[in-house]
Amino acid sequence: MRVLITGAGGQVGRDLTLVLSGTVPPAGTATALMGAAPVESGEFEVIGFDRASLDVTNKEAVAEAVAAVAPDAIVHLAAYTAVDRAESDPEGARAVNELGTRHVAAAAEAFGAHLIYVSTDYVFSGDLGRPLVESDATDPRSVYGSTKLGGELACPPTATIARTAWVAGLWNRTVITLAVESAASERPLRFVADQIGSPTASADLAAGLVHFLRTRPPGVFHVAGDGGASWADVIAFAYEVAGGPEGLVTPITTAELDPPQAARRPPFSILRSERLSEIGAVPLPAWQEGIERLVHAIQEAR
Repeated sequence: MRVLITGAGGQVGRDLTLVLSGTVPPAGTATALMGAAPVESGEFEVIGFDRASLDVTNKEAVAEAVAAVAPDAIVHLAAYTAVDRAESDPEGARAVNELGTRHVAAAAEAFGAHLIYVSTDYVFSGDLGRPLVESDATDPRSVYGSTKLGGELACPPTATIARTAWVAGLWNRTVITLAVESAASERPLRFVADQIGSPTASADLAAGLVHFLRTRPPGVFHVAGDGGASWADVIAFAYEVAGGPEGLVTPITTAELDPPQAARRPPFSILRSERLSEIGAVPLPAWQEGIERLVHAIQEAR
């Protein structure tokens, strides 16, 4: 199967490229998850485009790239992910997340490729105070969330939309990297405890997408680390896995952040799936498993 990946230079893109080659990513545990069989050598041919090699806001460039590759499937990962900056740059976020997705979706339809679009928990308000499933109404409260929802709406009914949350990987500097570095020097940290979500290891998400590439199910699916936690919980867990002493991560409220966050985050956005069982899939591993593997991979890379 020939697979075109947009945003291939990002953390999920790099992990997915490894997974589809039959290689377990450094912070991963398998080449396929959610109940799928392992990836075999030669099963997939991957052509990846990073931001420098393909500007998804350019409709003609997207069409030319898809025509040249003639993929069986497209995994659309390219996105404007600077959540706070998007509040002052709504047109920039919309150009990538909405229009860019529309261009990729049109090219996929024109050339007969199945589209997999990775979306986010930010399409919800997070005000319900309970885990969110695919049938819950969307209600984004930020520019980022609104434009990612716009991307969902730009996808054809045949596309697979995989909503995920709180993704952290080895290839980009994230708060997990900060936790590992701080544990080594026993530096105290303060993190919010009133934002609850589903931490997701990039390598696990990449391995989960294999199931969608093989089965091509239409519609929306929630794919995130199993379970939920606050950011303070996640950082305290990573800090201790990295060998740091207990008690050096202090929980705070979002209102105590200085400087404050420009974009409103969903206060409660644990993602659960009521649809994975329909396609014979199971959830990703518990978030603790993925974050523990990521911590060790960051330590080894250092």
